[in-house]
Amino acid sequence: MSAHPLIGITTYLADDVRWGVWALPAALLPAGYHRLVQRSGGLAALLPPGDPGTAAEVVARLDGLVIAGGPDVEPVRYGADPDPRTGPPARDRDSWELALIDAALQARVPLLGICRGMQLLNVALGGTLVQHIDGHAGPSGLFARHEVKPEPGTLLGGILPEAVSVPTYHHQSVDRLGNGLLPSAYATDGTVEALELPDADHFVLSVQWHPEAGDDTRVMEALVSAARRN
Repeated sequence: MSAHPLIGITTYLADDVRWGVWALPAALLPAGYHRLVQRSGGLAALLPPGDPGTAAEVVARLDGLVIAGGPDVEPVRYGADPDPRTGPPARDRDSWELALIDAALQARVPLLGICRGMQLLNVALGGTLVQHIDGHAGPSGLFARHEVKPEPGTLLGGILPEAVSVPTYHHQSVDRLGNGLLPSAYATDGTVEALELPDADHFVLSVQWHPEAGDDTRVMEALVSAARRN
């Protein structure tokens, strides 16, 4: 395995992005994601939404996969009616990322979900979501911070053995757990802040916060280390 494993990161797809003299459809992602992968020893590859039928082929070329933060998961994916506070659907991205998650689980490729990525992993394994909670985001476009307590004896507890203050921006959360998933961190209000798949024989971890918006590289370093061993 290369000393610098290739880590794929999913992206947004926006209809009207402006830069310089241009206003065009674009695949985009906050730079914090690829910079965090690079600081953690990996090579970053951006994965715009594509044909779900190609997901297994894409994952086969990766050493690790990050499902990034983004819009709300469409409630129909977990059998719910939309709450008025749930954002507009991103159906192409939902389909693409669910296919990537399934392919990564099948191929035993190390997987890290971030914010939406954690919620989508839960949905992919049959879980549901709470469509609105308060207190886990700052003003529009600004991260809040709060404390997260990892559970001892879990994968995350080995990566983060102490309580940590994390950057956060979400208004939805895990409700019924997906099959086989174990909560491995909580906020002080009881919100599940991390999920992992303890029975998997490879690295499967997801966090509700945004490590790419902070300075702590340990979660991403753990993914890159698992990808290097894979």
